[in-house]
Amino acid sequence: MKKLAIVITHPIQYYAPVFKLLQQQQKISIMVFYTWGEGAMQKFDPGFGKNISWDLPLLEGYPYQWVKNISADPGSHHSKGIDNPDLINQINTWQPDAVLVYGWFYKSHLKTLKHFKGKVPVIFRGDSTLLDHTGGIKSLLRSLFLKWVYRNVDYALYTGSNNRAYFKKCGLKETQLFFAPHAVDNDRFATGRTHEAQALRNQLGIEDDEKLLLFAGKFENKKGPLLLLEAFADVNLPDTHLLFAGNGILETELKNKASLHKNVHFIDFQNQLYIPVVYQACDIFCLPSKGPGETWGLAINEAMACSKAILISNKVGAGTDLVKDHKNGMIFNAGDFTDLKSKLKTLLLYNKTALFTMGQQSGEIIEGWSFGKQVEAIEQLVLGL
Repeated sequence: MKKLAIVITHPIQYYAPVFKLLQQQQKISIMVFYTWGEGAMQKFDPGFGKNISWDLPLLEGYPYQWVKNISADPGSHHSKGIDNPDLINQINTWQPDAVLVYGWFYKSHLKTLKHFKGKVPVIFRGDSTLLDHTGGIKSLLRSLFLKWVYRNVDYALYTGSNNRAYFKKCGLKETQLFFAPHAVDNDRFATGRTHEAQALRNQLGIEDDEKLLLFAGKFENKKGPLLLLEAFADVNLPDTHLLFAGNGILETELKNKASLHKNVHFIDFQNQLYIPVVYQACDIFCLPSKGPGETWGLAINEAMACSKAILISNKVGAGTDLVKDHKNGMIFNAGDFTDLKSKLKTLLLYNKTALFTMGQQSGEIIEGWSFGKQVEAIEQLVLGL
């Protein structure tokens, strides 16, 4: 059986199920090397402003090894936060037929790419896009640097069309690119939690015939929550509500500005077991990111799996792959208050039946973006080496 070594910083709710499914399929043998070290299980998330410990098991059903991290400031927030002198030796001891590395930004991950290039096939997974591309000399220098980085990659698993364009810009050829869709646990999000969703709406004082717009994520500048609040308040339609679910650096400012509006609500960050209820309680989900650095936006997948209408900016990497204008949602120009306000008003003026129909379209679209498809792509690539 072909052996695949997987190098990733820490257990992530969007990837651990992929590893578990790969192990269950028994078509290839895997070993996951976690480079942050065991400290990653109780990590401070600066975006949420608190320690985050996921309430789903992320280490069950597949083999893994912790790798000692000697960084003075361990973490994925800077390139020197992942420093593993023993990583290459640990991988070599396992004797893989191929190595899959998630992200090149970290010191040890880039070192791993360079070490194994030419020894065994090197596969890369990342979700960067060109959406923040600005041009100029800095952009040119970065482009040259990225082409050097990706010379150490034999194959890349791309998440969607924006990521594919990025890889091609970085010098990878079509024959090196394999589509492995960004995904969430569609079934878990789609499973009906009607009574709990109704209870949440009741708790917030939202009637059945009223519409709820949801923002779920980190309250940080790149996500654009302040712009959404301003647009919602300016639209000022009756029988509409806005719910912010999360925490972050902008929390105090958001709550102060929202205090004048009785139809704007807040709940804290919700963990994985309950968050499907929050999505199911809403009628429209909005991710108004202005960037830089909104590579994909997996909250879009989650909301679509819950069959919701979607409003996003054109700086969200999921973009045209998942959101079809006037079919299951709308896309506005990032940072453009007038455009956001116009499209938000259009969606909020739809009746509940029309929004439900858009949500059904979301559910159909997202079926093709699954863990199963991602696993299939990895298996086909490794087995074909």
